[in-house]
Amino acid sequence: MAVRSLQELTSLGLYRSALAEFVGTLFLVFVACGSVTGRTAPSIVQVAFTFGLSVATVVWAVAHVSGGHVNPAVTVAMVTTRRISVARAVLYVIMQLLGAAAGAGLLKAVVPYSSINNPRGLGVTTVDGEVTAGQALGIEFLITFVLVFTVFATCDGRRTDLSGSGPLAIGLSVTMCHLFAIQYTGSSMNTARSFGPALVQGEWSKHWIYWFGPILGGMAAGLLYDFVFAADACKNKFKQYLTNWKYDPDTFSEPGTGVKRERVPSDVGDETAEELNRLNSTAREEDREDDV
Repeated sequence: MAVRSLQELTSLGLYRSALAEFVGTLFLVFVACGSVTGRTAPSIVQVAFTFGLSVATVVWAVAHVSGGHVNPAVTVAMVTTRRISVARAVLYVIMQLLGAAAGAGLLKAVVPYSSINNPRGLGVTTVDGEVTAGQALGIEFLITFVLVFTVFATCDGRRTDLSGSGPLAIGLSVTMCHLFAIQYTGSSMNTARSFGPALVQGEWSKHWIYWFGPILGGMAAGLLYDFVFAADACKNKFKQYLTNWKYDPDTFSEPGTGVKRERVPSDVGDETAEELNRLNSTAREEDREDDV
């Protein structure tokens, strides 16, 4: 994993993927947060479906390049389960935050000032006055858990029952969580989505909730799915994760078979598959040399 992380830093494909995350998050914040901006308060249904459709569309558009994370909670979950390298994760999160800030800034530039001259202008996520910080943290943890669990389930290449659209399933999970939580916390589920509008508007009230809640919820969902509910979940897989620094979920040797998977998961983008396979092959050769 460490070898691949260092090798990726010299790969143009990594920076192309990072740019896709920037563009995807920019459009997500611009369009989705635009549904909240206006002189009249939008309906919860309108906002929920705009966010859900925006996520589905953006994921569909950039998933073949970067995996379509457009969300630090998803990226942190992926690196926690060792599906992506640390270098890729750090670069993705930086570009997601920058993209969200750019999207919020662009939105502010094209809408009337009267539409955003309020505490929730540009879709700033705020905690309802009757909701405690602990409750808000719990809500963000749980709804992000639902989202990231759905992401992992739709990206499980070992499943044989997947026939529908992964991006649509992810988008619908966002819509569902908005219908429930928007009245309490603004239903963020995405640190970048909250960061961009907060930065542009200068509104940081209880902003820490939108970092800790989504990221912890995403990590919990990723770990639970990978080691309990994934198609290849098993005790040995979890043991390897804890004890073997060379553990890679994409080449994990299944017990009793000795067969390694050579699949590159969709969470890094199909167009980088050939390049990552080359990096993985090089890393495995170096590992074998180290073992000799």
